[in-house]
Amino acid sequence: SQRRRGRVPLRRLAASVAATSAPPGAADRLEPWVYGSVLAALVAAAWAGLGLAESAGAGAWLSHAALGEAGALWSPRLLGFLGAWTLMSVAMMLPSTFPLVRVFLTITEGSAGLLALLCAGYLAMWALFGGAALLADAGLHRLVAGSTWLASRPERLPGALLLGAGLFQFSPLKYSCLRQCRSPIGFVIQHWRGGSRALRALRVGALHGVYCVGCCWALMLVMFAVGGAHLGWMLALAVIMFVEKAVAWGRAMTAAVGLVLAGWGLGLLLGIPGLPLPF
Repeated sequence: SQRRRGRVPLRRLAASVAATSAPPGAADRLEPWVYGSVLAALVAAAWAGLGLAESAGAGAWLSHAALGEAGALWSPRLLGFLGAWTLMSVAMMLPSTFPLVRVFLTITEGSAGLLALLCAGYLAMWALFGGAALLADAGLHRLVAGSTWLASRPERLPGALLLGAGLFQFSPLKYSCLRQCRSPIGFVIQHWRGGSRALRALRVGALHGVYCVGCCWALMLVMFAVGGAHLGWMLALAVIMFVEKAVAWGRAMTAAVGLVLAGWGLGLLLGIPGLPLPF
């Protein structure tokens, strides 16, 4: 497995990077256990914040339905949505970057500044996706409002979304992006080049975010459609995406989730009685 083979390549990669770029200063170095504690605390704080938002009834900050109202996209609520979406990305998506960060800390000799740039680039891609999804949803709201057929069949859109998300689990794009996410050593070797160390860190984080969005966008659209701070959905999808990208049997999880979502969505579209709506 990659974990067994990882020790030698990591040492060689760290040596080659040290030979071509200046190492960080002692004050900027971060020990692995410190990184682990800080990142775990950050993820835990994000989950706690989402839990408090749900209990306080502040889930409207993540509600696409409320933001789809006239004028809401150009109000301060849009900034609130992007902030809440980024918080959700920290909680749900940041844990799946742990293998990449382990490699990154090795080649940068534990630079806290470069690690911050890596995470910033990664989260920026998810923020862009959230903004794009919100704009697309605003158009969908207008479409539904102008269609009495869709308005009278509320199960159609959830069914189509679940079916699409399920089928995407078997697509070449899903597996192509997933390969990049599951190969952190090769990914860093390929992209850690050119420009300053800061620019490289930002680029590696952004590119990893692009591939992560590429393999998880359909599942996150389900989360987007649910709207609000629904911790049950968040936790379930976060576990699925972590297993897909960081666990040896992740491909089996990908296929199983695809079958469940596609079957659920198809059942809703066919009007099979007794099937619950996801949102």
